[in-house]
Amino acid sequence: MTTETQLDIYDITIIGGGPAGMYASFYSGMRAMRTKIIEAKQELGGFMRTYPEKLIWDVGGIDPIRCEMLIESLERQARTFDPTIVFGQEIAELERREDDIFVLISKTGERHYTRTILLCAGRGMTQVQKLDIEGANRYELTNLHYTITDLSRFAGKRVLISGGGDSAVDWANEMVKIASEVTVSHRRHEFTGHESPVAQMKAQASVMTPFSISRLYGTGDKIDRVELAHVETGEITLVEVDEVVVSHGYDRDFGNLVQWGLAREDYGVSVDQRMRTNIPGIFGAGDFITYGSKVRLIAGAFNDAVLAVNSAKTYLEPAASDMAGVSSHNARFYEKNKALSNT
Repeated sequence: MTTETQLDIYDITIIGGGPAGMYASFYSGMRAMRTKIIEAKQELGGFMRTYPEKLIWDVGGIDPIRCEMLIESLERQARTFDPTIVFGQEIAELERREDDIFVLISKTGERHYTRTILLCAGRGMTQVQKLDIEGANRYELTNLHYTITDLSRFAGKRVLISGGGDSAVDWANEMVKIASEVTVSHRRHEFTGHESPVAQMKAQASVMTPFSISRLYGTGDKIDRVELAHVETGEITLVEVDEVVVSHGYDRDFGNLVQWGLAREDYGVSVDQRMRTNIPGIFGAGDFITYGSKVRLIAGAFNDAVLAVNSAKTYLEPAASDMAGVSSHNARFYEKNKALSNT
């Protein structure tokens, strides 16, 4: 039996292994903090795992890169200082001892002890919003897609994409390079994706707004026509297709994390400009949080992670510097740089 003196207590425990959590793991290593990541799934990457072939353009200093390759690079970086990484555990309960040590208890009963907590839960345990049309599920194993793992299957095909967010827009811009036809339908007049990709999509794909899918027609187990209904007039249009991609977003479930007394707004847990929640010792980064100047990009998640780790460090050690030394002068890299220079 583990005694009080044998408890394995970490300086910082990161809940969530998406881009914010992975970069926080690296940066906390730069700050010589004993670090643990707890990830509910069996792999790191978070929500990025839902679109592995998507091209990411907006990470500073990196050429356009497939999402799966960015995940691999971030994971290697996250492991630089050998953090403890725990997979397959969803945190359910939080306790705080009299000595201010936090106890995180997973749904399977494991207990994790830590001096600070960094919440990087991203979009939580996501569940895709499926097409709510009778019989749609019978096409899910053939040509009705809710995510894309292999772009090549769409080469030379007539593709219909339903959705108006960043993912729908990005997939359309990828598809026009290889598909014979790309049609994008959206139930609103305006798209919520970033301006430049939306303009690119409108210039290359056939865009139908405001239309929503009202019926699917198929031969056997494949869709061959899609009925689109005009949201305002009810006008019906039939589109012949080979493949259908539905990108209507995800339902977000944060489990018991939102029951800890954390202050919240419409889109995430509230933090201040130093990524501090309303509970001392608990910080946040990435899509899980919100604040006045929040930037919902991967690059923004990295910045959140830096600010949060710095706040956790000074919470534990008030006399510590406000930020880590840059890597070219950080003592934590001395031996690693020597090893690289000898290869």
